[in-house]
Amino acid sequence: MLIDFCLPVKNEEKILSGNLLKLKEFLSGRSWPFDWHLLIVVNGSSDRSAELAADLAKNNPGRIDFLVLSEGGKGRAVKAGWQASAADILVFKDIDLAVSLENIPNLLAPILSGESDLVIGSRLLAGARTERSWWRSLSSRLYNFLSRRLLGHDFFDLQCGFKAIRAEVFKDLSGLIKDDQWFFDTELVVWAKQLGYRVKEIPVDWQENRYAKRASRIKIWRDAWHFFLNLLALRRRLNARPRA
Repeated sequence: MLIDFCLPVKNEEKILSGNLLKLKEFLSGRSWPFDWHLLIVVNGSSDRSAELAADLAKNNPGRIDFLVLSEGGKGRAVKAGWQASAADILVFKDIDLAVSLENIPNLLAPILSGESDLVIGSRLLAGARTERSWWRSLSSRLYNFLSRRLLGHDFFDLQCGFKAIRAEVFKDLSGLIKDDQWFFDTELVVWAKQLGYRVKEIPVDWQENRYAKRASRIKIWRDAWHFFLNLLALRRRLNARPRA
């Protein structure tokens, strides 16, 4: 069995090499019942991220590969990485390693045991431990509350950058996922639930790892409006398709 870890990267030259090697060291230091592979997907970058990704792949043959996309977008990057993969289980994790590496076994266990088809990390579920600004925490809670009301799901955190899915399930869902940006996560989880797949949410340890001058790319008020419109559009699409 092979598991691919997809890491979307946009202008992350300051942390890319160090964090990628931390993840590789973590995975190498444990005995797993599967083989694993890391895939860096550089998207829309204007810094040296692509050059660094190429060096990492060259120096770690068979363990690290990379793709370079001319256009940005988290959703576009994850979809491209997963579609290019031949693995049995697909994972994506944010390159800032905000979710503790120690949560990886808990992410994979429900799929490996056959309990779940999709596992999502949650910063808002009971048992999660987070270090995050109160404003960003509040905006996440409001978004997830609104999405539950509009879309009828029962999850606490749709947007955490820490998810694993069976490859065959992603293939079934991929044609339904339209967004190439941050709304990708919501579509992935909600469509999985709509089609009757087993989705498990797990609490994670999350720390806002933002180095100096590395600001979040999410603009709260602008993106809140876009997310609201996306929620309405997704609700229309869900209502037009029977539930599993």
